[in-house]
Amino acid sequence: MSRKLLLNIIAAASVAVSYAHSSGINDDGMKMTLQEVISRAQEQSPAAQGAKHAFLAAQWQYKYYKANYLPSVTLTSSPFLNREINRITLNDGTSAFVRQDQLNTDIALEINQNLALTGGSFFLKSSLSRIDEFERDRTSYSAYPLTIGYRQSLFGYNSLKWDRRIEPVKYREAEKNYNEAMELVAAHACTYFFSLVEAQTNLDMARLNFASADTLYQMAKGRYEIGSINENDMVQLEINRLNEETACMDAEVALKEQTQLLASYLGYDDMPRVTLQLPESVPDLQVSLPMAHELAMLNASDPDYYERIKRESDSRVAQARANAGLRADLYLQFGLSQTGDTFAASYRHLLHQEYVSVTLSLPILDWGRGKGQVKVAKSQRDLAYTEAEQGMNDFRQNLNKMVMQFNMQARKVRVACRTKELASHRYDIARRLYIAGRNTILDLNVALSEKDSATRAYIASIKTYWTLFYTIRSLTGPEAMGIGN
Repeated sequence: MSRKLLLNIIAAASVAVSYAHSSGINDDGMKMTLQEVISRAQEQSPAAQGAKHAFLAAQWQYKYYKANYLPSVTLTSSPFLNREINRITLNDGTSAFVRQDQLNTDIALEINQNLALTGGSFFLKSSLSRIDEFERDRTSYSAYPLTIGYRQSLFGYNSLKWDRRIEPVKYREAEKNYNEAMELVAAHACTYFFSLVEAQTNLDMARLNFASADTLYQMAKGRYEIGSINENDMVQLEINRLNEETACMDAEVALKEQTQLLASYLGYDDMPRVTLQLPESVPDLQVSLPMAHELAMLNASDPDYYERIKRESDSRVAQARANAGLRADLYLQFGLSQTGDTFAASYRHLLHQEYVSVTLSLPILDWGRGKGQVKVAKSQRDLAYTEAEQGMNDFRQNLNKMVMQFNMQARKVRVACRTKELASHRYDIARRLYIAGRNTILDLNVALSEKDSATRAYIASIKTYWTLFYTIRSLTGPEAMGIGN
């Protein structure tokens, strides 16, 4: 070997060492594992915050629903001052314009209790009114110390009954949606995590490949000068070097882009430099399909969602029927009342007072509008039942597919890991053989391509494993997977 060729090899090896050392990107930056990224995402990512606020809104909606079945206490008052000339009818039947100068004040306290069984409501009320006539310097009181009443729509739509059937299911669905959302946040965090890992790995490989290509190119120049390789191989090696240099620049841009995407998902305004640590192995878990279905029916939101839309469609049919037929409103009121010129006088010698009112409404000719609304509601109900049945079938099939895929994924990871090791070893052999002149540049390029593809496939297999892991957990809960975060 000539002295000049030896110097070229030493220089190329120095370049390779330099690039190999520089491939350890962000060594002085923050290091994060997959579980640390997931924990950060579930704590303060915009997606997690959105899920928390959605659940908080559902909680307040549920409290509002529950309050409809509890007693309510209301204090009302509507005082007004009346100074104007009004037309009034006198005792002899004639009319006259009379100036009125009055102050009307009143206060009422009412306790109301709704009844879900009937849709009506009981109420207990006490009220007092006062009129001050300034022209006559006269004051009068009207007191209703105690009034008991009941309001009821006899054939109308009972919203209280239907809310009792729908709202608990809706709240249960919201709870499960929140749990699912947090697990899906973890699944999406896995996607961003491994996308950045792949970007970092691509940059590492690009730098090492460039260092290797540069080494081979520098060696080839010496060998070309002594005539041991032809011009075609020399040109191909230079092309390889330029391609790898371009790949380095592309990988650097891709790394910055993926870092920004992960920072945005984790809620960082200015994310520090980070190096992600690829999990060394994956648990060899096997999910029982029957258990997964059983847990999914308990923990997934889909069964509650489809049950809710069926009940809501039944509610709309009941409402359409109530609006299309006979409607009757019943109002009963019993109590005590009195009037007087003084406050005390209005509470003495109380008189009984009763009031009963029934209002009837029956459509005689509506040109089929009521019947049409009922038909539309029934059609929408049938559609909702069909969609619910199909949706549950799709849900079960999707769960089957994910569980079967997950149960094979750990093996796929092991196969991908072994493939990566063999491809890397094969590239080392191909490189040594080429340097020794016993291999072609084409064989070397094929080995390099297979090495890089096997590395990317290995990362993709781990990414699929953890994404499936948290996606299945979103449907079944953590019990089916057997381990925590």
